[in-house]
Amino acid sequence: MGDVVRWGICGPGGIASRFAEGMRLVDGGTVVAVASRSSERAREFAARFDIERHYGRYEDLAADADVDIAYIATPHSRHAADALLFLGAGKHVLCEKPFTLNAAQAREVVDAARDADRFVMEAMWSRFLPSYEVLRDVLAEGRIGEPLLVEADFGWRSPVDPADRHFDLAQGGGALLDLGIYPVQLCFLVLGAPDAVVARGHVGTTGVDEQLAAVLHHPGGRLGVVKTAIRTPLSCTARIAGTDGTIDLPAFMHCPDHIVVRNASGEERIDAPWEGEGLRFQVDEVHRCLATGLLESPRMPLDESVAIAETLDAIRAQVGVRYPGE
Repeated sequence: MGDVVRWGICGPGGIASRFAEGMRLVDGGTVVAVASRSSERAREFAARFDIERHYGRYEDLAADADVDIAYIATPHSRHAADALLFLGAGKHVLCEKPFTLNAAQAREVVDAARDADRFVMEAMWSRFLPSYEVLRDVLAEGRIGEPLLVEADFGWRSPVDPADRHFDLAQGGGALLDLGIYPVQLCFLVLGAPDAVVARGHVGTTGVDEQLAAVLHHPGGRLGVVKTAIRTPLSCTARIAGTDGTIDLPAFMHCPDHIVVRNASGEERIDAPWEGEGLRFQVDEVHRCLATGLLESPRMPLDESVAIAETLDAIRAQVGVRYPGE
């Protein structure tokens, strides 16, 4: 791999468009190819973003010797298979969240990456935003003491449409994997992995979770309270409560442009804005890891992606959602 990291995009949907926009602001990397199961969609995407090559099969992108790393932006149900395809072809991988449909698939992808000595990261873009950098600093400085409770929700009301991926069980639809993963990952970031989960929710006519709530019990009696929905408008905010204060993440909690810290010294709003597409910050992390020989990111380690998948599995099991083939 040379000085410029050469990217291939697998799946030219909406999130891939945002990724391509972000790549225009990134140093040290360029998108050289895109693939779709539709040759026409791949061609249109390539023309839109001035990408040199386009393919109508993912296998052709995997075989492209000029691609160093694949960004996987296919439906949730394809993440594991597509990640394994590109790892098998010797590519590094950045895979959209959720990393996979379930923890068994996540472990398979992680094992394959480690066997192949290839970099893999879940594209949890929130972790790399300026506001989350500030959040880490505030927590590390002990400005709210010991964190004891995380409350977070993310959701909105959409009309039921069986053709929409959010309502399609076969594509890994539902609120939890697409939206609820953000409150869950915040609990992991602040409190670590939970040791017990209690969840309840509503499964709609298409078989997906339309709304749910879960309490995550973390070591030391600390708690995470998460809610998510695709049929109920939620505040999309978060609060972290500690022994000496609180931190508020305004809407949208997965990509706020500021946080508010309250403690005995008073209230402080800390602004953390950015220009352009925020997905670019995770690309910077990938480039940094590749340049220094790291095969996983310390900001989004693979074992944590597996543990998040295990927690999502536990929540789904209690709500009663199973995907085809599970």
